[in-house]
Amino acid sequence: MAAKFGRSVVFPAGSLTGSSLYGGLSLARPALAARLASGSGSPLPEMPPCDFKPRAYEGYSYDKTKQLRKEHLNPGMTLTFYSRPVLIHQGYMQWLFDHEGKRYLDLFAGIVTVSVGHCHPKVTARAQDQLSRLWHTTNIYMHPNVHEYAEKLTARLPGNLKVVYFTNSGSEANDLALLMARLYTGAFDAITLRNSYHGASPYAGGLTAIGTWKYQLPLALGIHNSVNADVFRGPWGGANCRDSLGQTPRNCDCSEGQCVAADKYAQHARETIVGSCPGKMAAFIYEPLQGSAGVVQPPRTYFKQMFEVVRERGGLCISDEVQSGFGRLGTHFWGFEAHGVVPDIVTMAKGMGNGIPMGAVITTPEVAETMGRAVHFNTFGGNPVACAIGSAVLDVIDEDRLQENSRKVGEVFMKELIKLREEFEVVGDVRGKGLMIGVEMVKNKSTKEPLPVGDLLEKFKDHGVLVGKGANGSSFRFSPPLCFTEEDVAFAVGAFRKVLLERN
Repeated sequence: MAAKFGRSVVFPAGSLTGSSLYGGLSLARPALAARLASGSGSPLPEMPPCDFKPRAYEGYSYDKTKQLRKEHLNPGMTLTFYSRPVLIHQGYMQWLFDHEGKRYLDLFAGIVTVSVGHCHPKVTARAQDQLSRLWHTTNIYMHPNVHEYAEKLTARLPGNLKVVYFTNSGSEANDLALLMARLYTGAFDAITLRNSYHGASPYAGGLTAIGTWKYQLPLALGIHNSVNADVFRGPWGGANCRDSLGQTPRNCDCSEGQCVAADKYAQHARETIVGSCPGKMAAFIYEPLQGSAGVVQPPRTYFKQMFEVVRERGGLCISDEVQSGFGRLGTHFWGFEAHGVVPDIVTMAKGMGNGIPMGAVITTPEVAETMGRAVHFNTFGGNPVACAIGSAVLDVIDEDRLQENSRKVGEVFMKELIKLREEFEVVGDVRGKGLMIGVEMVKNKSTKEPLPVGDLLEKFKDHGVLVGKGANGSSFRFSPPLCFTEEDVAFAVGAFRKVLLERN
């Protein structure tokens, strides 16, 4: 392992007894095929091996921890999917371990946050090295990490998107992006899409359009919502709309190169803007795939049309890459690239730091200049430790070919999930790209009546698989660390099939 990274690697607590980076796995396609083929005859596929050995848990008991959680954590911090939440003790790559040593395959990655793997050895070593030198300074002074990382990160973006403002979260980044857009355009109104999630801070909470996540407070002043381009549940959609292996069963009469659904959704947005915005508008902010909504994926040409609509009114286009960025979609490093557009502002977080709190707003020099009109400061943005980790994440994505892995393994995963959709009446829709996949559950395919997935999440957990849930309560979210393997796919799909059979 040390030779692979060209330096002495200090591993996290625990040990590795094997040589494979991805959890001690040896990928063999014949073995994978055999596992998938035997899924119907096996109660539950064998969990892929992992050579990592977590150390013994020495903290509070489960009951004591649960009591402290209830007494001392704000209710806004205690969201859980489970009647008996997992007490996580340690993690390595795509694996998590609870206080009793039980191993779980992580298909949610800390809400799409762990990109290259839990405690990835190279990222851990870079963090430990920086912690031994300097934890924190301030941008009043100069430190090499923030400047080197800014150059390295902005090199990943096209055109003149070359100026970065580092933050500590995606909410903070989206707040700042809207502020910049309003300053630059001199306009105030912005448009988002229904079911979008852009954060929970004041500006970002206003941009978010999921009712169950909003308070009775006037946070959305100047924010207008257009219908989200959901080709499964929305008013328009066809069988060839998505840039995905997963398509809807709806009919499609579009001629080649045409998408009627995209045209109609874009026209609805145009009418929303005309009716709601007083002339010039400030911004349109969107997710390339709506992650928290259950990985809702728009028609291929929709965002191209939206950019035209918004720019006609003088607005800036903001791509929220907090969940879709850093190679997760496989075919492209950024979600917006898959739609053939170049935004004016890009926001990012989550996978950027592999779990370390960090975010960023990247824009053009002209838009960035607006921040110089007053004193604006961020104590922790561009922190030396965060930038060292962010830089290591970029290196690992390249060295471990994780974007390519996301594409290849994601395709295998999608194909197997589509087979489950064809087999089970309750699997209504499979969508997504790379390792950002959504599966929507229904009571039956003809009515599309939503099927709540709460009980199924519990069964997944009991079988050693941790998955996410969409805000609608009827969607699974599969967004594992990008080191996810084909062997992991076989186990995850086998567990899913068992969950579905148990329901029957």
